[in-house]
Amino acid sequence: MANKIALLSNVNMNFVIRLLQKDVEVYEAEGYGNELGTLMNPASSYHAFAPEITFVIEDLMELLEHDLEPETAKAKIDNWFSQLEQALQEQCIYYVSDAYLWGVELAVLFDKSRKCKLEQFWQERLENLCKAHANVRSFPYRSLIEELGEANAFSLKMWYMGRILHGSDAQKSLCQCILDKVRIENSVPKKVLLLDLDNTLWGGLAGEADHTPIVLSEEHSGLAYKNLQRVILQMQKQGVLLGIVSKNNEDDVNGILSEHPHMVLRPECFAIQKVNWKPKHENIQEIAEELNLGLDSFVFFDDNATERQLIKEMLPQVAVPDFPDKAEDLAGAMTAIYQEYFAKAFLTGEDLAKTKQYADNVKRNELKNSVGSFADYLKQLEITMERVDAAANVERLTQLVNKTNQFNLTTKRYTQSEIQQILGDEKKRVYLYDVKDRFGDNGVVAAVIADLSGEVPEVEEFVMSCRIMGKNIEDAIIEDVEQDLKGAGYDKLKGSYIPTAKNKPVAQLYERLGYDRTCKGPDGKTEFLVEIEKAPKREHFVERVMCYMDAITQKGKDRA
Repeated sequence: MANKIALLSNVNMNFVIRLLQKDVEVYEAEGYGNELGTLMNPASSYHAFAPEITFVIEDLMELLEHDLEPETAKAKIDNWFSQLEQALQEQCIYYVSDAYLWGVELAVLFDKSRKCKLEQFWQERLENLCKAHANVRSFPYRSLIEELGEANAFSLKMWYMGRILHGSDAQKSLCQCILDKVRIENSVPKKVLLLDLDNTLWGGLAGEADHTPIVLSEEHSGLAYKNLQRVILQMQKQGVLLGIVSKNNEDDVNGILSEHPHMVLRPECFAIQKVNWKPKHENIQEIAEELNLGLDSFVFFDDNATERQLIKEMLPQVAVPDFPDKAEDLAGAMTAIYQEYFAKAFLTGEDLAKTKQYADNVKRNELKNSVGSFADYLKQLEITMERVDAAANVERLTQLVNKTNQFNLTTKRYTQSEIQQILGDEKKRVYLYDVKDRFGDNGVVAAVIADLSGEVPEVEEFVMSCRIMGKNIEDAIIEDVEQDLKGAGYDKLKGSYIPTAKNKPVAQLYERLGYDRTCKGPDGKTEFLVEIEKAPKREHFVERVMCYMDAITQKGKDRA
C-alpha cells in the first residue's frame, strides 16, 4: 500500500484525515480552502511531505461561491481546472472528485435543470483532464453521495459549527473509498472469472425436461440471475476474462448460451469453456495451461459448496469467494467480487480487447497441435512486431511491468510516476512492442528498459505478457534491442535474472539467447553479458515492421 497520501479540499476534512491516519500516513493540511495554493507552491509543506497519491475533494457550491449563473460558474470552473493542471507533477497520482452540487438554495430553484448543467461543466473539464494526464483519475464522490442520500451525506449543523460539510456516515464512506483507491493502485488484479452454470448463471438445471426450463427471465428470481449476468457482462467489457467450468452436457449448454432469449452472456463473451463431467480442478488446470496463466490469476464462482471446497483444497492459489444464499443477492455479491479481485485504477485498450485476444490464443494452440513441427507452427503464425511509442502508452507500460510475473527477469515493480521518470531520463531507453499474427492483434505485450548510465548498457527490465510466451518472440525482441544499441555505439549488453516463485520459465533465457554468465550473487541474482557482434543468430520467424521511431527518422531524412 502507498506509504503517503494527501487529502486536500475546500471544506474541512480533518475528521476524514483522522480516520485515514489509522491505516496510512496522511499529509496534515494547513487548514482548508487553499488546495490550489498548496499544490502550486513548491515551498509548501505538502511538497516537502511528497505524497504518492493526492486526493482533491471539492465541494462545487463552495467553489462557485453560491453563484449559480451558468456563465460565471463555467468561468470559475475553467479557472480552477487551469490552475490545477499547472500544479500537476508527474511523480504523483491524483484523484479529483467528480461533481455533486448541493446547497440549501437549490430547494427553491425554479430551473431544476440548472444543477445538472453546472455539474456537467465540471464533469467535462474533469474528463478532459483525465484524458490529458495519465496520472489523474476521477474520484467517485457523486455516487458516494447518491448512495447515502443527501439527508445522510450532509450536515448543516456540522457545517455551521466548523465548515465540516459531511455527516459521520459520509466521512466514513469517504475514508473507505479513499483506502479502496489506494489499495487498487497497489494491487495486481486477477484476470479470469471462472463460472459454473446451473444454479449459478441461471436457476435450475440445463437438460431437464421441457416442462421445467431453466430460471432466467425478466421476472422474480429469473430476473435476479439475469441481473447477475448483466453485472458480469460489464466486467467482461472492462477486461475480465470469462470462462465456463460446468459439469453438463455440452449440447444443452450451447443451446442455452446461443438461443435462450434472456441470456445476456453469449458464447462470444467467454474466452474458454470446459463443459464435461471431469473433476473441476482438472478442468481449471487445463484452462490455466491453455491460457498460459498462473492459477493465482483465477477466481472461481460456483453455487456448490462441495465444489468450492474441492478447489480450495486442490488449487489453493485460486480465489474462491462465498456464494450468496439468496438469488436476489447475486448481483451484489458479484459487484463485491469485482471490487475485491478485479478492480483497476485505469483501463487500457488491451483490457477492452482481452477476451478476443485470449480466444485467438486458443486458435493458435489448435494450429500448434495440427502442424508437423515447431518451426512450421511459428512460420504459419505470421508473427509481426512493432516498436511503439512508450510515452504515448504510459498506462499500458505501467500495467505490463507490474502485472507480468512468469516472463519477468527481475520482477521489479514501478509506480506510474516512476515510469514517467524513466521515460524522461536520458540515461534510460524504453522499448515497447505491439505483436500481431494471422489470428489477430495481441496488443502491447512486451517491454524492455535499458540503463545506459554505465560503460556497458544493462537490461534492467524485460517483461512479456504470458499470452505470447512460447513463440520465440523474446528472441526477436532482444535482437531488436541489441541492434538499436549497436547503432548507438555500444558493443556489449548486460542482463540479469533474479529468481522468484513465479518467473522460473525464464531462468535460462539469457543463456539460451547466447549470453555468458558473469557472476551469481548470494541472493540468486545472476548476471550475464554478450558481445553484440558475436551474438548468435536466433530462430524466431518474427518480422519487424516499421516502428514510430523509423517513421520519425525517415521524415527527417526526407526533409533533409
